[in-house]
Amino acid sequence: MGVQISEIIPRKEIEISDLKGKIVAIDAFNTLYQFLTTIRQPDGTPLMNKQGKITSHLSGLFYRNINLLQGGIKPVYVFDGKSPELKQEEIERRKEAKRIAEQKYKEAKLNEDIDGMKKYGGRFVKITEEIIKESKKLLIAMGIPVIQSPGEGEAEAATLARAKKAWAAVSQDYDALLYGSPYLIRNLTSARRRRTAAGIYIDIKLELIEFQDVLNKLQIDKDQLICLAILVGTDYNPGGIKGLGQKRALEIVQKYKYPVEIFKHVQNNDRYNFIFDWQEIFKQFHEYESSYMEDIEFKKVDETKVKEILLSNDFSENRIDSGLQKLKQIEEEKKQKGLGDFF
Repeated sequence: MGVQISEIIPRKEIEISDLKGKIVAIDAFNTLYQFLTTIRQPDGTPLMNKQGKITSHLSGLFYRNINLLQGGIKPVYVFDGKSPELKQEEIERRKEAKRIAEQKYKEAKLNEDIDGMKKYGGRFVKITEEIIKESKKLLIAMGIPVIQSPGEGEAEAATLARAKKAWAAVSQDYDALLYGSPYLIRNLTSARRRRTAAGIYIDIKLELIEFQDVLNKLQIDKDQLICLAILVGTDYNPGGIKGLGQKRALEIVQKYKYPVEIFKHVQNNDRYNFIFDWQEIFKQFHEYESSYMEDIEFKKVDETKVKEILLSNDFSENRIDSGLQKLKQIEEEKKQKGLGDFF
């Protein structure tokens, strides 16, 4: 779900070329969900090998990352560790939503309802340990760094950017801003076009959100931004405070300025009611520090390993070779121009 502040966040459209030479820390789970829900057959069925094992994630990781690397972007994937206890309610909510979606998908399949299958097919996706393991193996074989976060991947990606080990965090959610990422990029790993429910194709643009620009436009500081997010709802307090929308929440944090005063006002207002511990949630965003101390290292592509992984999952050898050729061309260009000139 992520934090619900999309209506009031300023952003600008950018091109892939604007990110050339930049290291970007990608929220791996967010991206894998994206691949698993969107890379599917017309009836909503995910891509699978001959044994019936899902391969949508491998397809997304291989082909989309080739596009990023061709654009001179240096992707780093950050994987989730253990979820905080505070997130348990949201995890349970998601499980229930997936259970309902899976039931509706089965009903649609039984009735040969293709539209229904497509509608619900991507809504009960589960990222299994096998999917995580396969994803890491393929990324490492492609020479793309993999970082294992002790906690939330998005928090780790944001703090890597804050520490200047990466230029930006990449995610579809806005939580990275609460952890202080100087830049947040949306839609980087998305398909460039998407088909709407009405059957119309629309272009998907890259979005850049600048942390300081957000604070300036909203006329608040980081602590107020975190409070704003808590008021409207985060993964640690799903739904936020009932009846309090994004614009009204912004007015409150602007007026009362300090976290204690903000929540004192809300608690003293009979219109609002909440039972969550705002201070614990505030600490979750405010005090997170990255545990990753090493320099991020990019390695050469292990073509043999890439082919082994993809061929064992019934990918077309011709398409694999075509992708590897593109990666080889990237390496050749680096050698010819020198890293400094290339980037």
